[in-house]
Order: sequence, then structure tokens, then C-alpha cells
Amino acid sequence: MSESIPTTSADAGASPGPGPAPRRERVLSGMRPTGAMHLGHYHGALKNWVRLQHDYDCFYFVADWHALTTHYEERGVIEQNVYDMVVDWLAAGIDPNDATIFIQSRLPEHAELFTLLAMGTPLGWLERVPTYKDQMEKLKDRDLATYGFLGYPLLQAADILIYKAAYVPVGEDQSSHVELTREVARRFNHLYGRESNFDELARAVLKKLGKDAVKALETERKSFQEEGSEAALQGGRAILEASRSLAAADRERLDAWLRGTGKTILHEPLALHTEVKKLPGLDGAKMSKSYGNAIAMREEPAEVEKKIRRMPTDPARVHRSDPGDPEKCPVWQFHQVYSNDETKTWVVHGCTTAAIGCLDCKQPVIEAIQREQLPWRERAETYLANPKQVHWIVEVGTERARTVARQTMREVRDAMGLTY
Repeated sequence: MSESIPTTSADAGASPGPGPAPRRERVLSGMRPTGAMHLGHYHGALKNWVRLQHDYDCFYFVADWHALTTHYEERGVIEQNVYDMVVDWLAAGIDPNDATIFIQSRLPEHAELFTLLAMGTPLGWLERVPTYKDQMEKLKDRDLATYGFLGYPLLQAADILIYKAAYVPVGEDQSSHVELTREVARRFNHLYGRESNFDELARAVLKKLGKDAVKALETERKSFQEEGSEAALQGGRAILEASRSLAAADRERLDAWLRGTGKTILHEPLALHTEVKKLPGLDGAKMSKSYGNAIAMREEPAEVEKKIRRMPTDPARVHRSDPGDPEKCPVWQFHQVYSNDETKTWVVHGCTTAAIGCLDCKQPVIEAIQREQLPWRERAETYLANPKQVHWIVEVGTERARTVARQTMREVRDAMGLTY
């Protein structure tokens, strides 16, 4: 889940046929509310979010509780940051008709699942998360010796698991969080997924299959459980998917029987590594508002031009006639994102031979950013003129998310014996 952060439904992937189309796999991601987004946020996450919403059932949430894990004393700016960020999501092209947008803190079910997962999660799992020590080092000016900070990867796991997400789009540095989520789900299912009469229930479901299918499934089950054959697991699942006589719950129970485990209550998500073009800040370091090196998604065109024209370049180009090296120039990294091959060839030749000056090199970047921002600014104006519309979009999305979260929590409470 980007600081800037899909469920497989039980019948997803079923063979096409009469009746409603299979539900799309679910993608879940979130961002801490840091206010208005900058170009680094767009190219690092939002661009992919916009693309994914057309292929998946996307749930995108404002991780306001996560913001409190490191900035728990800064309560005054959270609300403004939340809606500034949502406006930028909408301006970037997130369509509330295609994606579910909601606010984490409006759903106490997240906190409930976090608490219940905490009961069975070993402390060492949280202490070994790579970003834990990394953030402790980077944020020495803040008191992070809190349970909230230690536990935020588990809260993040609850955010994902409560929606039974199949995929979580993350960068390489966040993969450890998805792996922890998978371990947490696996442990929960091991502790609570085994029904007392599971074998009897599984055998009853097997009777719904034909004799040949049962025989083939038993063969694949033996091969998987005795030899760990991944091909056997996939072969068994293919048999289940091909059987139209099974309801979603039946198919899920037999999948657990195939694997030799109990019922899957919390689904293990996969990290979705998508192509990301990293855009650095104006000084070549990571783009961040706190570093003063960012360009906002809705920056005024004149301000964009001023900021790009002031960007540092290859220090070797002291004079206009000095040749330079694009690899040593922060502007070149912007060309890598914004320029086509023809322009990049022109830059390399012009810079290394001193045929063009640094301001000449910067102009295509200025124009490309301004073109990219134009539709964002136009879309944002609609929402800025009608803030109640933004609030309504969030309200509708939150209620959609609540329906899914409540269903999962009913299943979790039932598995843990908390339905008395």
C-alpha cells in the first residue's frame, strides 16, 4: 500500500455460460492522506489505479488511521488532506462508477479485524518487517515507540483481508507487507478454518460430482499432499472450476479438502507488480512536498514553468558551450517519463555536443507536464465547485465497502466462536 498503498470471489473465473457474468477479481490499495497529490504520486501509483479500475473490482481507500501511526499529534489537517487527495484521485481519472472510494476510519470493522488478528500474530513477525526499522531510522524526530506504529503492518493486513482482495498493487519496497498479510491469513485459517465435521462435509460435496471427476480429484489431491506438486493443485482446481454442479461455498470447501487444510476464511492476496515510472523531485531526490522539490498535480502552468526552468542540471555544464552528460542531470529523468524516443535522442545529442542549452532541453518537459495537467485541472474544477459531490462519492463508496467488510466480519466472528 502506497504511502503516497484484487478478492478472488469464490466463483471468479468460472466458465462462461447463461446467467450473470463472473465477478471480477478485487484489487485493493490505499494512500495516507497527505493532501494534494504531486506528479510522483501520479506516476508511482495513481496512473496504475486508473488503468486497473477497468479490469478489476477496485477498492481504493484513504488510510487516515495509518497517517496517525506516524503523525498522531497532527489532527488539525487530516480532514482537509483527505478531501484534497480524493479530488486529485478523481481528477486523475478514478471513476467512482468503476472503483469504490472510501475512508478507512469510517469502517470500525477494520479496527475489529486488526484487534482479532493481533491475538494470534507473533510479535516477531511485526518486528522483522523491513520498513519498521527503516522508518525508525528515517523519522528520528518523531516518537515512534508506540504500539500503533509497531502494529501498522497488521492494520494494513486487516485492510486487505477484510475485502478478500486477490491483488495488492505495490512497489518492490512494499512486497514484505503483502507477504506478512499472506502469513497472517494462513495462520488465521489454520487456527480457525477447520470445521469439526469438515471431512464429513467435504464427502457430502464430493457426491455432487461425477465418479470420474471424484477419482481424478482424489489423484490430484494425493499428488499435491504427498509430493507438493503445484501442477497437481492446479489440476485439481481446474476440475472444480469445470463442475457447474457446485455452488461457490461447495467449491471453496473442496478446494480446502484438496489442499488438506480447513475452510478458507481469509484469502491470501498476491502482490501485483505493475510497471511504474518513478519520477524524482526537481533536485533528483525522491519527490516530496516536505523536501520542497515537488510539482503538484494541479500546479499552475506558470509555476510549473518556473520550477522546471530553475532545476539544477549537469554541474559540468558551467558555460553554454560546455558539453554535458544527461545521466548526471535531473532533467533527463523527467525526459525518461515525458519524452518520446525522438525527443530523447535530440536531448542526448544536443547535451553531449553542447548543441543545445539547458533551457532548450527543459522546454519539452515543461510543455509535456502542462499538457498532462490540463485534463486534471479541468476535472478538478467540477469537484472543487461542488464539494458536496465529493463527499457524496465518498459516502457511497464507504457504504459499498461496509457491505463487504460486515460480511467478512460475520464469517470471522463465526469461525472464532464469537457469535454467542
